[in-house]
Amino acid sequence: MAKRGLGRGFESLIPTELVEDGFDPTRDEDTKVLKELKIDQVERDPNQPRKDFDPEALQELADSIKEHGVLSPIVVVKEGKKHIIIAGERRWRAAKIAGLETIPAIIRTADAQNRLELSIIENAQREDLNAVELATAYVKLKNEFNMSNADIAKRVGKAETTVVNTIRILKLPEKAKKAMQKHKLSEGVMRPLIMASPEVVDKVLPKIVKEDWNARQVERYVSQSKKHNSIQAVKIRTHIKQEEKLNKKYGAKVKINKTTVTFSCKTEEELNTLLEKLEQKF
Repeated sequence: MAKRGLGRGFESLIPTELVEDGFDPTRDEDTKVLKELKIDQVERDPNQPRKDFDPEALQELADSIKEHGVLSPIVVVKEGKKHIIIAGERRWRAAKIAGLETIPAIIRTADAQNRLELSIIENAQREDLNAVELATAYVKLKNEFNMSNADIAKRVGKAETTVVNTIRILKLPEKAKKAMQKHKLSEGVMRPLIMASPEVVDKVLPKIVKEDWNARQVERYVSQSKKHNSIQAVKIRTHIKQEEKLNKKYGAKVKINKTTVTFSCKTEEELNTLLEKLEQKF
């Protein structure tokens, strides 16, 4: 049977802040009961914003639970014969892996909206959520509950600028977001790609993943690419003006590409006229 008792340092694995009264937005009308529930009577919430759970991290937590037990109860709401998780799905999953038949749970009364808010905020407070999941949770709080960035920052204990910057991650191209989740790339490393062109993203992503580039390297690469593109744009604009001048002067279509100038004529008469004008220069 799993032991009960607090082990030093385990609060970082199983946060206890969720059972504190100050956290619950429904505390005035909410009631709660602490019980030992059978694992198979508990189900995940289908509206849970978090979808990905690191198998290795779950196994580590399961090993801890085997030795120390579940140190912090999960939070559930009862629906029929089932209990739906509103906070603590990771602990529940690890407890199942550890082979526990029961799990300590706080049974709360909360309507669907408060359940969703509790679930999102609980996840947003966790340090092991990737930035894409975190940004998605923030946006859901904004859309579902009309919360401002300042409100969200206060509820999850972060600076407002941090919340704003995290939400901006959702502006990344889809392939960049997938790479971020798959390879656990940091928010700081990926942020410079938000305003980068698709071509730059395609080129720099393999370098970030395979060569373990840091944020400064990515920023430098993106900056240099923008500078290069800006120079190229100036060259293109200059070439367009030159092409127009040559077109009027020689009566033929002119195309400048790097170090090559090409004249195109629609008829043989246009070609002869062009050759005559060119010969006059020699």
